[in-house]
Amino acid sequence: MAPKNRVIIDTDPGVDDVLALLLALSASPEELEVAMISVTYGNVPLQRCLRNVVAMFHVLEKEMTWRQANGKPTFGALNAYKPIVAVGASHPLEDEELVADHFHGEDGLHGVHTAHPDLSPADTWRTLFGDKVEGATESDEPPSFSRFFTPSKGPAHEEILRILREEPEDTITIVAVGPLTNVALAAAQDPETFLRVKELVVMGGAVNTIGNVTPVAEFNCMADAVAAARVYALTSKVPSSTMPPTIHGKSVLGAYPEKLPRQLKLSLFPLDLTTPHELHKAAFNEKIQPLLKAGSPLAHWTETFLNGTFNKIDSMLGEGHNEGLSLHDPLTIWYMLTRDHPDWKTVPKPEDIRVETCGQWTRGMHVIDNRGRAKPVEVDSAVETHPEDPMDAVTFDEVPGDTMGWLSLRRGNRINRVVSSPGQDAFAGILLDRIFA
Repeated sequence: MAPKNRVIIDTDPGVDDVLALLLALSASPEELEVAMISVTYGNVPLQRCLRNVVAMFHVLEKEMTWRQANGKPTFGALNAYKPIVAVGASHPLEDEELVADHFHGEDGLHGVHTAHPDLSPADTWRTLFGDKVEGATESDEPPSFSRFFTPSKGPAHEEILRILREEPEDTITIVAVGPLTNVALAAAQDPETFLRVKELVVMGGAVNTIGNVTPVAEFNCMADAVAAARVYALTSKVPSSTMPPTIHGKSVLGAYPEKLPRQLKLSLFPLDLTTPHELHKAAFNEKIQPLLKAGSPLAHWTETFLNGTFNKIDSMLGEGHNEGLSLHDPLTIWYMLTRDHPDWKTVPKPEDIRVETCGQWTRGMHVIDNRGRAKPVEVDSAVETHPEDPMDAVTFDEVPGDTMGWLSLRRGNRINRVVSSPGQDAFAGILLDRIFA
């Protein structure tokens, strides 16, 4: 049976990114196929993010051997499909690189590679991606865990486009849980092919809540605000209306064509929704302790970086805070596994959410018009005074004094913001049960 959903996961592992990947790979073959893991910089620099992805497969190989020996169920999607792993951007389009190693640790996983050298792959894995490694030769056998993925020597954004070009339209969803640089590069290089995507699911932004890296900005969006603004613009009938301003009249990637085949469907998972979905230290350790005693490699690996994360939260918030690890990135995967559930709800109509790219204090902010002003009656898009110039239809819904076109029905972005899930309190238990069987 073909999988219900096929995804490309664009990620910057990262603690909650790894949990998201594990949740995806633990799905049944009928639920989900991970066609590609597109790696970007973000929580830590690019090569450390890539190392964490490769290490995850190394640990999973050991875990599957252990589970088979102990009669436990193995990861369905991991055994059924072989995702491409491709290396993407190492820095933002225009900003300086922003990292979150203060929270995730220098390696992105709270020192797990030092704590468990037996669960970290030898550096020869780098040859899989075309790097030269001292002591490695072409005759060396590839590491056995690489049977679970196909390494790509091409850049991630080109692999994204190749998959979208070769697969039927509306069959691939991109789930982006890091900075949107890889996605923006793919969209800029070939927007027509990029728009063959079924849906772009984005973990990012803070709409009606505080940010987590500045008072108004969420990390992924702040890390490359220009990329986010460019990608969001593809949801508009007039993408040029929300594109980020150019620097000295020049843009790193250039403008989109005036005529595009359709608008991008973008489902946004902002902090408003993701933050309250928490995994608590006590619940995690209750689940993991029996597995540690039984010798589960995955339990030993995850225990190190998750308790490292819980300890970091404790040091930041002090005693008695009762805060857990927010499951930002895994929530997008749960959506892919259960997207038909009626309790997944979005705003009644797509919202005009725009990304601030120039503000001194507000860069990365998600701006939305809450003034409650009436909009003009929607114009029949087929009616144009000059058929050769579709942009002329923009003039039909202009409102005097409407600076920046916030009241326009053609200009502005159209974002499907997700506002509720099938169970804020239930998700952590579901995550643990799926990953740890």
